[in-house]
Amino acid sequence: MPVLSRTLAAILGGYAFTYAFTAFLARLLPLTPQDALVVATLPAFIIYPLAILWAFACRSATRAWLGLALAAPLALVGFWPQLVRALA
Repeated sequence: MPVLSRTLAAILGGYAFTYAFTAFLARLLPLTPQDALVVATLPAFIIYPLAILWAFACRSATRAWLGLALAAPLALVGFWPQLVRALA
């Protein structure tokens, strides 16, 4: 069961973290939206493998999930305009 949990943390949690990080970075870069998206997408090719390695390097599966929970604040900043429009 711990291996399955780590695998899910690596694949799904790593993808969610990378997606949130890319949105966060694209929102904060002082470029045109198109350029910011391209520049923010490039580090994703490094972030995703690092998130996978993080999930398997942690001492416990719980710690891996807690580390990947950092995607929530990144997603909140990255997707704030869409969230405001959806709630309005």
